Amino acid sequence: MDQALDPTPDTGTSHSRIPAVHSRLPAAGTGPAAGTGPAAGTGPAAGTGSATGREPASGGKEPASGTEEVSTAEEASTPGDDRARGSAGPEPIPVTRDVDSGTVKLLPDLDRRRAWLLTVDGAPQSYVDLDAPTHLEFEYVQRLAHLLDETASPEAPLDVLHLGGGALTLPRYVAATRPHSRQIVIEADRGLLALVAEQLPLPDDCGITVRAQDARTALEAAPAGSADVILADVFGGSRVPAHLTSVEYAQAAARVLRADGCYAANLADSAPFGFLRRQLANFATVFEHLALIAEPSVLRGRRFGNVVLLASRTELPIAELARRAAGDAFPARVEHGAALRRLIGDADPVRDADAVASPEPPEGAFSVG
Repeated sequence: MDQALDPTPDTGTSHSRIPAVHSRLPAAGTGPAAGTGPAAGTGPAAGTGSATGREPASGGKEPASGTEEVSTAEEASTPGDDRARGSAGPEPIPVTRDVDSGTVKLLPDLDRRRAWLLTVDGAPQSYVDLDAPTHLEFEYVQRLAHLLDETASPEAPLDVLHLGGGALTLPRYVAATRPHSRQIVIEADRGLLALVAEQLPLPDDCGITVRAQDARTALEAAPAGSADVILADVFGGSRVPAHLTSVEYAQAAARVLRADGCYAANLADSAPFGFLRRQLANFATVFEHLALIAEPSVLRGRRFGNVVLLASRTELPIAELARRAAGDAFPARVEHGAALRRLIGDADPVRDADAVASPEPPEGAFSVG
């Protein structure tokens, strides 16, 4: 039976901070204009100085694509260079560009030097601080980082496969916290990758390889037992593509992971959790240990929101993850074991032939504005 994880009434509120950003039109007319993105809600109107909203739905975007390695090394100046050098140069202005998956905007954070919010069609997708790569603005990204922090001893390098790139927030985080890690980032949107390489370049010798490729294609081509962690944050528009929601996809992830490796994905759903229950059923056929991390209001079925799914053949660090999640600015809960078995209930795994994309978010769920 479809159900929330906890029927206890939720008396609190939950907010995901979207940073204060420039939203005025620059002189050239390329900045964000007032309007409504197709994913949800109303974008920032010209002349406003801030934007608020809940957690972003996604990181990477997923149109069809072949394979192409993309250079993202830091070569040219970035929008925040003048501030970083402490010069009296002009303040950074928003950047707008049409890419494969929609209209991308880079909005400078008024509160942090060289920090940028990336939106696609009005929906926040990534936040990155070029001067402080360990600063993670979005709650679901913090939860994924908790898993990375607990996967191995501090500073030990990891082999990480990222499905979905966005502004490369978590690859930068791993490079900063675990030097000498080897990371491969798969992002299908070549236009987005080009923008990120131009405006938000990676430092030299960071150990990050970026490839323009479909996530499922890349996963199936990856060597067996080659990854300590697979991080999946792939959305086509505002939905996880259908070919990344099947049991065959879960099996492909298991093949690429090492015996003690962990899969982690950003998903989004709401009660009665029809999509989430099937995703859990998929991964339960392949992995012995599962967990979810999410805000209580989402787990209780009170709103649509992000849920981090974890899967491993070996025991997950549940106590450590629960401690970290509870200590966040907006606390989350870690659910596992019997609670997840009850949630799965009679949900069946989904085969490729029957797979569907994740549900469309309700209007305004993840928008800037």
